[in-house]
Amino acid sequence: MKQETRKAWIDATRPRTLPASAAPVVAATAYAWYDGVPVWGAAILCLLFAILAQIASNMGNDYFDYKKGGDTDQRVGPQRAVVSGLISPRAMLIATLAVLAAACCVGLGLVYYGGWQLIPVGAVIALFAMAYSAGPYPLSRYGLGDVTVFIFFGLIAVNFTYYVQAGTFTLPVFLASIAYGVLSINILLVNNYRDMEEDAASNKRTTVVLFGRRFASTWYLLNGFVAVLCTYPLWCRESLLVCILPCIYLAKHISTYKKLTSLQGAELNPILGKTSFNLLIFTLLVLTAMFANELILILRLIL
Repeated sequence: MKQETRKAWIDATRPRTLPASAAPVVAATAYAWYDGVPVWGAAILCLLFAILAQIASNMGNDYFDYKKGGDTDQRVGPQRAVVSGLISPRAMLIATLAVLAAACCVGLGLVYYGGWQLIPVGAVIALFAMAYSAGPYPLSRYGLGDVTVFIFFGLIAVNFTYYVQAGTFTLPVFLASIAYGVLSINILLVNNYRDMEEDAASNKRTTVVLFGRRFASTWYLLNGFVAVLCTYPLWCRESLLVCILPCIYLAKHISTYKKLTSLQGAELNPILGKTSFNLLIFTLLVLTAMFANELILILRLIL
Protein backbone atom coordinates (compact mmCIF):
# COMPACT_ATOMS: atom_id res chain seq x y z
CA MET A 1 0.00 0.00 0.00
CA LYS A 2 1.37 3.41 -0.94
CA GLN A 3 2.17 5.78 1.89
CA GLU A 4 -0.31 8.33 0.50
CA THR A 5 -3.08 5.72 0.43
CA ARG A 6 -2.21 4.52 3.93
CA LYS A 7 -2.43 8.09 5.20
CA ALA A 8 -5.79 8.49 3.44
CA TRP A 9 -7.18 5.45 5.30
CA ILE A 10 -5.92 6.81 8.62
CA ASP A 11 -7.38 10.24 7.88
CA ALA A 12 -10.70 8.60 6.92
CA THR A 13 -11.07 7.47 10.53
CA ARG A 14 -10.80 11.16 11.53
CA PRO A 15 -8.52 10.53 14.52
CA ARG A 16 -8.94 14.08 15.81
CA THR A 17 -12.60 13.35 16.56
CA LEU A 18 -12.10 9.98 18.30
CA PRO A 19 -11.81 11.47 21.81
CA ALA A 20 -15.57 12.06 21.48
CA SER A 21 -16.10 8.29 21.72
CA ALA A 22 -13.23 7.41 24.08
CA ALA A 23 -13.62 10.13 26.73
CA PRO A 24 -17.23 9.29 27.75
CA VAL A 25 -16.31 5.64 28.26
CA VAL A 26 -13.26 6.56 30.34
CA ALA A 27 -15.32 8.96 32.45
CA ALA A 28 -18.12 6.44 33.02
CA THR A 29 -15.57 3.80 34.03
CA ALA A 30 -14.03 6.30 36.45
CA TYR A 31 -17.46 6.79 38.03
CA ALA A 32 -17.81 3.01 38.33
CA TRP A 33 -14.36 2.80 39.90
CA TYR A 34 -15.20 5.63 42.30
CA ASP A 35 -18.39 3.78 43.30
CA GLY A 36 -16.41 0.58 43.79
CA VAL A 37 -18.02 -1.38 40.97
CA PRO A 38 -15.62 -1.29 37.99
CA VAL A 39 -15.67 -4.23 35.58
CA TRP A 40 -12.56 -3.85 33.47
CA GLY A 41 -13.54 -6.40 30.84
CA ALA A 42 -16.80 -4.57 30.17
CA ALA A 43 -15.00 -1.22 30.15
CA ILE A 44 -12.53 -2.38 27.51
CA LEU A 45 -15.32 -3.78 25.33
CA CYS A 46 -17.27 -0.52 25.67
CA LEU A 47 -14.20 1.44 24.60
CA LEU A 48 -13.56 -0.75 21.57
CA PHE A 49 -17.23 -0.69 20.58
CA ALA A 50 -17.46 3.09 20.88
CA ILE A 51 -14.32 3.75 18.86
CA LEU A 52 -15.19 1.24 16.13
CA ALA A 53 -18.75 2.58 15.82
CA GLN A 54 -17.44 6.12 15.45
CA ILE A 55 -14.84 5.08 12.87
CA ALA A 56 -17.59 3.32 10.90
CA SER A 57 -19.71 6.47 11.08
CA ASN A 58 -16.79 8.66 10.01
CA MET A 59 -15.98 6.42 7.05
CA GLY A 60 -19.65 6.24 6.13
CA ASN A 61 -19.80 10.04 6.24
CA ASP A 62 -16.86 10.19 3.81
CA TYR A 63 -18.61 7.80 1.42
CA PHE A 64 -22.19 9.09 1.64
CA ASP A 65 -21.26 12.78 1.54
CA TYR A 66 -19.38 12.05 -1.68
CA LYS A 67 -22.39 10.22 -3.11
CA LYS A 68 -24.71 13.09 -2.17
CA GLY A 69 -22.34 15.78 -3.44
CA GLY A 70 -21.56 17.14 0.01
CA ASP A 71 -17.79 16.89 -0.43
CA THR A 72 -16.08 18.52 -3.39
CA ASP A 73 -12.54 19.41 -4.41
CA GLN A 74 -13.29 22.93 -3.13
CA ARG A 75 -13.57 21.68 0.45
CA VAL A 76 -12.07 24.03 3.06
CA GLY A 77 -11.49 21.31 5.65
CA PRO A 78 -9.13 18.35 5.35
CA GLN A 79 -9.64 16.61 2.00
CA ARG A 80 -11.83 13.53 2.15
CA ALA A 81 -10.42 10.24 0.92
CA VAL A 82 -13.12 9.35 -1.62
CA VAL A 83 -13.53 12.73 -3.29
CA SER A 84 -9.74 13.04 -3.57
CA GLY A 85 -9.59 9.76 -5.48
CA LEU A 86 -7.16 8.16 -3.02
CA ILE A 87 -9.77 5.56 -1.99
CA SER A 88 -12.47 4.26 -4.30
CA PRO A 89 -16.13 4.60 -3.23
CA ARG A 90 -16.53 0.81 -3.28
CA ALA A 91 -13.49 0.27 -1.05
CA MET A 92 -14.73 2.89 1.42
CA LEU A 93 -18.20 1.34 1.57
CA ILE A 94 -16.76 -2.14 2.16
CA ALA A 95 -14.45 -0.80 4.88
CA THR A 96 -17.34 1.05 6.52
CA LEU A 97 -19.48 -2.08 6.68
CA ALA A 98 -16.53 -4.20 7.87
CA VAL A 99 -15.73 -1.82 10.74
CA LEU A 100 -19.41 -1.61 11.67
CA ALA A 101 -19.60 -5.43 11.69
CA ALA A 102 -16.52 -5.54 13.93
CA ALA A 103 -18.20 -3.06 16.30
CA CYS A 104 -21.31 -5.26 16.44
CA CYS A 105 -19.21 -8.34 17.24
CA VAL A 106 -17.49 -6.49 20.08
CA GLY A 107 -20.88 -5.24 21.27
CA LEU A 108 -22.21 -8.78 21.52
CA GLY A 109 -19.54 -9.43 24.13
CA LEU A 110 -21.25 -6.88 26.37
CA VAL A 111 -24.33 -9.11 26.59
CA TYR A 112 -22.35 -11.24 29.05
CA TYR A 113 -22.10 -8.26 31.40
CA GLY A 114 -25.32 -6.34 30.81
CA GLY A 115 -27.82 -8.91 29.57
CA TRP A 116 -29.73 -9.42 26.35
CA GLN A 117 -31.51 -6.08 26.77
CA LEU A 118 -28.31 -4.45 25.46
CA ILE A 119 -28.87 -5.91 21.98
CA PRO A 120 -31.57 -3.35 21.02
CA VAL A 121 -29.31 -0.58 22.34
CA GLY A 122 -26.42 -1.81 20.21
CA ALA A 123 -28.67 -2.18 17.18
CA VAL A 124 -29.90 1.40 17.53
CA ILE A 125 -26.30 2.65 17.83
CA ALA A 126 -25.28 0.75 14.69
CA LEU A 127 -28.35 2.01 12.82
CA PHE A 128 -27.75 5.64 13.70
CA ALA A 129 -24.03 5.36 12.95
CA MET A 130 -25.13 4.94 9.33
CA ALA A 131 -28.29 7.09 9.48
CA TYR A 132 -26.11 10.06 10.39
CA SER A 133 -25.04 10.31 6.72
CA ALA A 134 -26.99 7.63 4.84
CA GLY A 135 -30.55 6.84 3.91
CA PRO A 136 -33.38 8.97 2.54
CA TYR A 137 -33.17 11.37 5.52
CA PRO A 138 -29.51 11.67 6.61
CA LEU A 139 -29.54 13.29 10.04
CA SER A 140 -26.42 15.41 9.46
CA ARG A 141 -28.05 17.13 6.49
CA TYR A 142 -31.22 18.18 8.30
CA GLY A 143 -29.99 19.93 11.43
CA LEU A 144 -30.14 16.80 13.58
CA GLY A 145 -26.44 16.04 13.81
CA ASP A 146 -26.08 17.91 17.10
CA VAL A 147 -29.00 16.04 18.68
CA THR A 148 -27.57 12.72 17.48
CA VAL A 149 -24.14 13.51 18.90
CA PHE A 150 -25.64 14.57 22.24
CA ILE A 151 -27.65 11.35 22.56
CA PHE A 152 -25.04 8.84 21.41
CA PHE A 153 -21.78 10.41 22.61
CA GLY A 154 -23.31 11.70 25.81
CA LEU A 155 -26.43 10.04 27.20
CA ILE A 156 -25.96 6.55 25.79
CA ALA A 157 -22.16 6.33 25.93
CA VAL A 158 -21.81 7.41 29.55
CA ASN A 159 -24.95 5.90 31.09
CA PHE A 160 -24.70 2.50 29.44
CA THR A 161 -20.95 2.17 30.01
CA TYR A 162 -21.69 2.69 33.69
CA TYR A 163 -24.70 0.35 33.54
CA VAL A 164 -22.81 -2.66 32.17
CA GLN A 165 -20.39 -2.32 35.08
CA ALA A 166 -22.69 -1.31 37.94
CA GLY A 167 -26.01 -2.79 36.78
CA THR A 168 -27.84 0.45 37.49
CA PHE A 169 -28.14 4.13 36.57
CA THR A 170 -27.36 7.06 38.88
CA LEU A 171 -28.07 10.79 38.86
CA PRO A 172 -24.38 11.89 39.00
CA VAL A 173 -23.60 9.69 36.00
CA PHE A 174 -26.63 11.03 34.14
CA LEU A 175 -25.47 14.61 34.76
CA ALA A 176 -22.00 13.64 33.54
CA SER A 177 -23.57 12.22 30.39
CA ILE A 178 -25.09 15.64 29.69
CA ALA A 179 -21.66 17.22 30.15
CA TYR A 180 -20.07 14.84 27.67
CA GLY A 181 -22.94 15.26 25.26
CA VAL A 182 -22.55 19.04 25.03
CA LEU A 183 -18.75 18.86 24.82
CA SER A 184 -19.04 16.35 21.98
CA ILE A 185 -21.43 18.72 20.22
CA ASN A 186 -18.63 21.30 20.30
CA ILE A 187 -16.48 19.10 18.06
CA LEU A 188 -19.29 18.97 15.50
CA LEU A 189 -19.92 22.70 15.84
CA VAL A 190 -16.33 23.51 14.88
CA ASN A 191 -16.58 21.29 11.82
CA ASN A 192 -19.88 22.86 10.70
CA TYR A 193 -18.73 26.38 11.63
CA ARG A 194 -15.80 26.00 9.26
CA ASP A 195 -17.87 24.43 6.45
CA MET A 196 -20.92 26.72 6.63
CA GLU A 197 -20.72 28.10 3.07
CA GLU A 198 -19.89 24.74 1.52
CA ASP A 199 -22.71 23.04 3.45
CA ALA A 200 -25.19 25.71 2.42
CA ALA A 201 -24.17 25.34 -1.24
CA SER A 202 -24.83 21.59 -1.09
CA ASN A 203 -28.14 22.08 0.73
CA LYS A 204 -26.79 20.55 3.93
CA ARG A 205 -28.81 22.31 6.63
CA THR A 206 -26.64 22.07 9.73
CA THR A 207 -27.54 24.18 12.74
CA VAL A 208 -24.74 26.58 11.75
CA VAL A 209 -26.27 27.00 8.29
CA LEU A 210 -29.73 27.44 9.82
CA PHE A 211 -28.82 29.89 12.61
CA GLY A 212 -25.45 31.36 11.66
CA ARG A 213 -21.93 31.47 13.04
CA ARG A 214 -22.66 33.85 15.92
CA PHE A 215 -25.28 31.44 17.26
CA ALA A 216 -22.89 28.51 16.85
CA SER A 217 -19.95 30.21 18.58
CA THR A 218 -22.16 31.34 21.49
CA TRP A 219 -23.51 27.79 21.82
CA TYR A 220 -19.94 26.48 21.76
CA LEU A 221 -18.96 28.80 24.61
CA LEU A 222 -22.01 28.00 26.74
CA ASN A 223 -21.50 24.25 26.36
CA GLY A 224 -18.24 24.48 28.30
CA PHE A 225 -19.99 26.14 31.24
CA VAL A 226 -22.88 23.65 31.08
CA ALA A 227 -20.39 20.78 31.30
CA VAL A 228 -18.79 22.27 34.41
CA LEU A 229 -22.18 22.89 36.05
CA CYS A 230 -23.35 19.33 35.33
CA THR A 231 -20.28 17.95 37.10
CA TYR A 232 -20.59 20.51 39.92
CA PRO A 233 -20.65 17.91 42.74
CA LEU A 234 -17.15 16.80 41.76
CA TRP A 235 -15.69 20.26 42.11
CA CYS A 236 -17.24 20.96 45.53
CA ARG A 237 -14.78 18.97 47.54
CA GLU A 238 -12.79 19.93 50.61
CA SER A 239 -9.52 20.24 48.73
CA LEU A 240 -8.51 23.61 47.25
CA LEU A 241 -6.87 21.69 44.40
CA VAL A 242 -10.24 20.28 43.36
CA CYS A 243 -11.91 23.70 43.51
CA ILE A 244 -9.54 25.18 40.93
CA LEU A 245 -9.80 22.28 38.47
CA PRO A 246 -12.88 23.59 36.61
CA CYS A 247 -11.17 26.98 36.32
CA ILE A 248 -8.29 25.30 34.51
CA TYR A 249 -10.69 23.74 32.03
CA LEU A 250 -12.71 26.92 31.49
CA ALA A 251 -9.56 28.94 30.85
CA LYS A 252 -8.58 26.51 28.09
CA HIS A 253 -12.13 26.41 26.76
CA ILE A 254 -12.47 30.20 26.58
CA SER A 255 -9.08 30.47 24.87
CA THR A 256 -10.20 28.00 22.19
CA TYR A 257 -13.49 29.87 21.79
CA LYS A 258 -11.64 33.13 21.15
CA LYS A 259 -9.56 31.44 18.46
CA LEU A 260 -12.69 29.96 16.92
CA THR A 261 -14.28 33.39 16.53
CA SER A 262 -11.12 35.06 15.22
CA LEU A 263 -10.21 32.56 12.48
CA GLN A 264 -11.85 31.49 9.25
CA GLY A 265 -11.59 28.93 6.48
CA ALA A 266 -8.70 26.47 6.65
CA GLU A 267 -7.33 28.33 9.67
CA LEU A 268 -10.09 26.66 11.69
CA ASN A 269 -8.81 23.12 11.05
CA PRO A 270 -6.52 23.07 14.13
CA ILE A 271 -9.43 24.24 16.31
CA LEU A 272 -11.11 20.88 15.73
CA GLY A 273 -8.12 19.14 17.30
CA LYS A 274 -7.95 21.69 20.13
CA THR A 275 -11.63 21.13 20.92
CA SER A 276 -11.10 17.36 21.06
CA PHE A 277 -8.05 17.95 23.26
CA ASN A 278 -10.17 20.09 25.57
CA LEU A 279 -12.49 17.11 25.98
CA LEU A 280 -9.52 15.01 27.05
CA ILE A 281 -8.43 17.72 29.48
CA PHE A 282 -11.93 17.81 30.95
CA THR A 283 -11.83 14.04 31.42
CA LEU A 284 -8.41 14.19 33.09
CA LEU A 285 -9.67 16.87 35.46
CA VAL A 286 -12.77 14.80 36.27
CA LEU A 287 -10.54 11.86 37.16
CA THR A 288 -8.30 14.13 39.24
CA ALA A 289 -11.31 15.46 41.17
CA MET A 290 -12.62 11.96 41.86
CA PHE A 291 -9.35 10.63 43.19
CA ALA A 292 -7.83 13.82 44.58
CA ASN A 293 -7.32 12.42 48.08
CA GLU A 294 -5.53 9.36 46.73
CA LEU A 295 -3.35 11.50 44.47
CA ILE A 296 -2.44 13.82 47.34
CA LEU A 297 -1.51 10.82 49.48
CA ILE A 298 0.71 9.42 46.70
CA LEU A 299 2.41 12.79 46.27
CA ARG A 300 3.09 13.00 49.99
CA LEU A 301 4.63 9.56 49.96
CA ILE A 302 6.82 10.45 46.97
CA LEU A 303 7.88 13.83 48.32
